[in-house]
Amino acid sequence: MTSHAPLVEALSRYRQYHRDRRNVATHALGIPLIVLAVEILLSRPVWELPGFTLTPAVIATAAAALYYLKLDRLLGGALALVLVGMARLGLEIAQMETALWLGSGITLFVVGWALQFLGHHFEGRKPAFVDDLRSLLAGPLFVTAEAAFALGLCGELKAEIERKG
Repeated sequence: MTSHAPLVEALSRYRQYHRDRRNVATHALGIPLIVLAVEILLSRPVWELPGFTLTPAVIATAAAALYYLKLDRLLGGALALVLVGMARLGLEIAQMETALWLGSGITLFVVGWALQFLGHHFEGRKPAFVDDLRSLLAGPLFVTAEAAFALGLCGELKAEIERKG
């Protein structure tokens, strides 16, 4: 086994459902929309603590970031930064009128999922979460890894995932 074994396992399992480039492309847009939607929708209620604003989104972001960092420092760290940025944006949107907050979150969520299902239409295969709910956590990491691969980063990881299969 490699030092990336849990990461390789999660990403190779997810990749089995995402081989068609059109599906990968729809996920590259749809998954961030869904994550942002969740950040927005979980940004209420707000609890003001001394020097800190706490929301359900902050709690979920911290838990997800720890999970991703445990799998891989580089990709997990990059994803954690994105999640923190999305949580901050979600909090800003949640401070708007209720209709804008809720409408933004629901619209992004629906559009994101529509893109997922369009991608799986191209793929000709059901979404991974139908067989394994853990894939809902693997999706954002998959998009992060695909971005890194597109930038020519993490070549060894990409090769391990391709060998796994």
